[in-house]
Amino acid sequence: MIIDTHSHLYLDTFKEDLDQIIERARKKEVESIYLPNITSDSIDAVFALCDKEPDLFYPMLGLHPVYVKDDYEEELRKIEARLDEREIYAIGEIGSDLYRGREYKKQQEKAFHHQCEWALDRDLPIVIHSRDSIDWQIEMVQSYAGRLRGIFHCFTGNLTQAKKIIDEGFLLGVGGIVTFKNSGLSETLKNISLTSLVLETDAPYLAPEPFRGRRNESSYLSFIVMKLAEIFEVPEDEIASVTTENAKRLFQPNGL
Repeated sequence: MIIDTHSHLYLDTFKEDLDQIIERARKKEVESIYLPNITSDSIDAVFALCDKEPDLFYPMLGLHPVYVKDDYEEELRKIEARLDEREIYAIGEIGSDLYRGREYKKQQEKAFHHQCEWALDRDLPIVIHSRDSIDWQIEMVQSYAGRLRGIFHCFTGNLTQAKKIIDEGFLLGVGGIVTFKNSGLSETLKNISLTSLVLETDAPYLAPEPFRGRRNESSYLSFIVMKLAEIFEVPEDEIASVTTENAKRLFQPNGL
């Protein structure tokens, strides 16, 4: 069994064939799919999907850094008002994104710290987005001196960055990029313990080879498992077993 720790299957792009996507995921032995929120407007869709298949989907709530704008404080209030509506498994995805510019860098930092307080108050992990900002994001996490735990989603950093993240008690989310020929991620991961990794798709984005450029889905985790087995030179079953235990230990520490 395997776990998709990061998927946006609640988006409209999956609306027409969602049942088939779920069926394909189950056939590939995907036992759990964690759904990170984006903005307050997507909460209902996240919760609806969790209600549809409660043994498969698990919600996370947070404000995606791309959507941190001048009104971010109001957005945070709307999301916070729903945090205790039902069981939430993480605060996410939160963090920083400087890919589209630095105009809202200060607001992203404030929003990140505000949401970290939610996680600390509720003893929840956080799921971090850090596109073009990984060193800055690591510094923000380090400011909590080991009090936080979670995942650096879509990890694409170097070995030095990976070790800093792991030293803070965080896991690295590995998705389709590891299968890309020139990503360089394989060389980094082979120097890291498998116990520090979890699987993710980030569906509908970043589909692995041989589906690169197409819509991603949770069943494609099997291609990530296959690549990691090649990198670590271990059976695919071991990749599946270890990464699944890593995810369960993070999200459901009392349910192991």
